[in-house]
Amino acid sequence: QLQLVESGGGLVQPGGSLRLSCAASGFTLEHYAVGWFRQAPGKEREGVSCIRNSGERTNYADSVKGRFTISRDNAKNTVYLQMDSLQPDETGIYYCAALFYYCSGYVTKYHNWGQGNQVTVSS
Repeated sequence: QLQLVESGGGLVQPGGSLRLSCAASGFTLEHYAVGWFRQAPGKEREGVSCIRNSGERTNYADSVKGRFTISRDNAKNTVYLQMDSLQPDETGIYYCAALFYYCSGYVTKYHNWGQGNQVTVSS
């Protein structure tokens, strides 16, 4: 019954923007760090960004720094990922996942995962 649901993906032109949402149900995100991950076709899942439970600390993969912004609204039980200047090689399935309090760079440390949301960057 503990679920994370991603939304906001779709088809976007190169250089365009999308905002992904990660909404929790069955539990509160207040005490969880939330990470965003993506999996491109034929590649392993990789970390994109993470936000600590307090919101005071955020992490970004080097490839997205300056273009992506992670944020959270605990009142809405939702974490967001604003993605600007998207490139075709960033096409893939984007997942959010939760971990108690602190961010981790290791995929296996996260407890709860959403089902993923497709992002396609193409002209």
